[in-house]
Amino acid sequence: MSNDANIPAAGVGKVVISVDAMGGDRGPAAVVAGLVDSASKNPDIHFILHGDEGELSRLLAKHKIVAGRYDLRHAPRVVTMHDKPSQVMRHGSGTSMWSAIDSVKNGEASVAVSCGNTGALMAISMVRLRKMPGVNRPAIACLWPSRNPGGFNVMLDVGADIKAEPEDLLQYALMGTSYARNGMELARPRVGLLNVGTEEHKGRAELKQAHDLIAAHSERGSYEYVGFVEGGDIPGNRCDVIVTDGFTGNIALKTGEGTAKLVSDFLKDAFRATFLSKMAAVLALTSLKRLQKRIDPRRVNGGVFLGLNGTVVKSHGSSDATGVSAAIKLAFQLAKSGFNDRLAARVASAMPSGETTMKTMDGSAG
Repeated sequence: MSNDANIPAAGVGKVVISVDAMGGDRGPAAVVAGLVDSASKNPDIHFILHGDEGELSRLLAKHKIVAGRYDLRHAPRVVTMHDKPSQVMRHGSGTSMWSAIDSVKNGEASVAVSCGNTGALMAISMVRLRKMPGVNRPAIACLWPSRNPGGFNVMLDVGADIKAEPEDLLQYALMGTSYARNGMELARPRVGLLNVGTEEHKGRAELKQAHDLIAAHSERGSYEYVGFVEGGDIPGNRCDVIVTDGFTGNIALKTGEGTAKLVSDFLKDAFRATFLSKMAAVLALTSLKRLQKRIDPRRVNGGVFLGLNGTVVKSHGSSDATGVSAAIKLAFQLAKSGFNDRLAARVASAMPSGETTMKTMDGSAG
């Protein structure tokens, strides 16, 4: 049985991150600001930026801290939030997003980061990087604030594909386990399968099949399967990895982010209501800042595309400098751990010999 710990981590020294500088709602100014913030905190990060060379040069010239730590790749076109993934797959060459992924494909960078169109980013990543052997459907994993000692749970899929067969959910469990092992240093992560109840008779037939598959592979995959979990367990401490299909996961993710913002807004309104409440806010300022940091979606920004021959981090489309910096930090951590090699070993170790399909082996499903 293969173990992630037996795969050597990436060496120390410079880590190159490929950045789609034109993606996202706030434009290249926010991306460059986040990049500068990351560079100021970590001297080992270097960048390849993709986009309008003239505009990026002007923005970067204002920040001496990144001098000599980046290369610019001119890309005259931009993938918008309204572009259809199918169109981008056929006509995406020349865009900043396509160029950013190609830097990973060509081995120039360890990880790609983009705030752009999620569907288009996944489509380009599938076309250029291809799927790992043994992976049918890649997944997007996110970190979710939780009551666990490490402060987070991993949930996947949160939007790569709205469908998931029982075998896909098993692969999500394996990939999520590797992410938790390498990103959160959990020797034996606990895996739960999201359902409408914890009882074994509840849920769709596909979930019951997935339940049996995930349980049967727990020893081979080096994880503890806790069974079905409910929505209330997503931020809880019952498990470390929550497995679900992309349709359910994406709705849960957006609901959680919206709720966090609502709570934050309600707290601000409450403390501004009267003079006494404003005084109370001053007295509780340290605690309030700690709470804000804990529930701020920007600080755990970055969904990771799992199951591809290369690592891609998807930052929120509305990311500001804080969000972009968080996504780059995550990309750096994954690159330093040699995460993608470990993930490939994890998936391969759990697949019986000969189980890899011809469709995956010839790359025709990319």
